[in-house]
Amino acid sequence: MERPVLTNRMFDELKLGDAASITRVIGPDDIELFAALSGDNNPMPLGQSLIPVGMISAVLDTRLPGPGTIYLGQDLEFWKDIATGDRITATVTLMNKESDGRTLIFDTRCVNQKGEPVLAGKARVRAPNERISWSENAAPGVSLQRHDRFDAIVAEARSLPMVRTALVHPCSPEAIEAAVEIRDEGLLDPILIGPEMKIRAAAEQAGISIDGFEILSTEHSHAAAALAVELAIAGKVGSVMKGSLHSDELLGAVVGSGSGLKTERRVSHVYVMDVPAYSKLLIVTDAAINIAPTLEHKRDICQNAVDLMHMLEVAEPKVAVLAAVETVNDKMPATLEAAALTVMAARGQIKGAKVDGPLAFDNAISMEAARTKGIISPVAGDADILLVPDLEAGNMLAKQLLYFANADAAGLVLGARVPIILTSRSDSLRVRIASAALAKLVAAKRAAALGGKA
Repeated sequence: MERPVLTNRMFDELKLGDAASITRVIGPDDIELFAALSGDNNPMPLGQSLIPVGMISAVLDTRLPGPGTIYLGQDLEFWKDIATGDRITATVTLMNKESDGRTLIFDTRCVNQKGEPVLAGKARVRAPNERISWSENAAPGVSLQRHDRFDAIVAEARSLPMVRTALVHPCSPEAIEAAVEIRDEGLLDPILIGPEMKIRAAAEQAGISIDGFEILSTEHSHAAAALAVELAIAGKVGSVMKGSLHSDELLGAVVGSGSGLKTERRVSHVYVMDVPAYSKLLIVTDAAINIAPTLEHKRDICQNAVDLMHMLEVAEPKVAVLAAVETVNDKMPATLEAAALTVMAARGQIKGAKVDGPLAFDNAISMEAARTKGIISPVAGDADILLVPDLEAGNMLAKQLLYFANADAAGLVLGARVPIILTSRSDSLRVRIASAALAKLVAAKRAAALGGKA
């Protein structure tokens, strides 16, 4: 489709009383987009008033006089705030042509859908001195990247008593910073476990005081992980948090032979993701621990994620068991296992969730994609949990959401007797806080279910 062509009008072609207008409806994101652009995070009522100012500028630049106009000045009176849904019309009317042969004075005003004045004033512009024509381009699509779905989780966690947490081998500045952050946010009370001299050196490097922290000195990281497990078994800590040791080293102590933290469940990792383009929190599992899970492992991975969703007040989460296609194919084991898990849920082997698969990623999270493919499913297009075929698929999916979709991902290990926080040096403060909040909720709700305290 051809775009309309905008052609300007030069000084000699204009006469007093010439006017032009544009109209737009103020959308729900407009105020916040203005705040993001201007840096004014408390934009009302100023932001509400300056959006119509931009509309006046748009009329002058594109309609009258049009392309090539130079804005020289503007005076304004603000008469009424605007609200989401208001239909604002901005109009400019030529009042005066100055003797220099270039300068024009316009009456400028905006009214809402009721005809009530929003603002009024005068604009002084320099008319274009040559004919210019532009194709009118469609406005660019802009979306806000909101990250607020962890807010309720963090708020609930802050309302609960502090949970003692074993922070294992915090021997880097980042690990020390994390300890201070989760304590100062009112979430967890860390015990620093590891070589004391290395811990203090890391704190000094970070420029952070660790006065007030309990330090349990160990010879090395292996011993720190073992001691953290002992404390958790004894009920002296309600959660465990990875410091600057490798995840495998910590998890080896948690699930090792004879470990008292093991349960009948397979240990698994969840990414609880705040994806701006999706309508709710989304869990991706398992993307960090189980490399090639069996059908039995997947049952546990699924139940771990479902139980977490229950703790987040999702009564019957929807689990999409992912594969490359949405039909069962005996040459694709992931589709066979997805179908089996669907039946297992129907028979009560996975409890408290709607499970369906195989589903491809698109029809798991998009109603439109599911309708296009004729998929009738209680899960398709509205999944709460994405159960991936294997670690490689999960890891790639989670990182694509992180880097292409600007998602936040709070990580947690489930299936042991206490929640385990696995953080990365690249995690933002928002993500570290969310991970700690999730661990605190899990620890507190498990303790409440057992009639004890974390």
